[in-house]
Amino acid sequence: MNFKGLHHIGLRVADPERSLRFYTEGLGGKVVDSFVSPSNGKIINMVELAPGAVVELLPAGTTEVEANNRWAHIALDTEDIDGAFALAIQAGAEPRTPPKLIPLEGREFHVAFVAGPDMEQIEFFKIIPGDGLEKQQGKQVVALREM
Repeated sequence: MNFKGLHHIGLRVADPERSLRFYTEGLGGKVVDSFVSPSNGKIINMVELAPGAVVELLPAGTTEVEANNRWAHIALDTEDIDGAFALAIQAGAEPRTPPKLIPLEGREFHVAFVAGPDMEQIEFFKIIPGDGLEKQQGKQVVALREM
């Protein structure tokens, strides 16, 4: 099995309209698909934040699992960590970890975390070139857990 890459990340949201505004108007995403769920009749929106970075906004259901699950976090690759952090805060996100550098096993990452409208954790992520990391630029990288 060969995977081509990440297609999207699904996020259950308590208030679909609020989340849609946050990801589109607040963070500048674009709705690339919208459809009615055949299982519950609710509208699902696919929001592209960048090429290859799509968030599927799933209205929360009534079961315990649907009402309580989210994701651990989503990591968005950006060259401007400080700007992304400020933009998210301006759009209504709650700050979690302000922009900082994290050295890890001879590598360095520039990261920041915010919580979105449903308390989902959003990481802004950048690899700092050096020590052979140039080869990793442009590739999907497994995000670090908040330290």
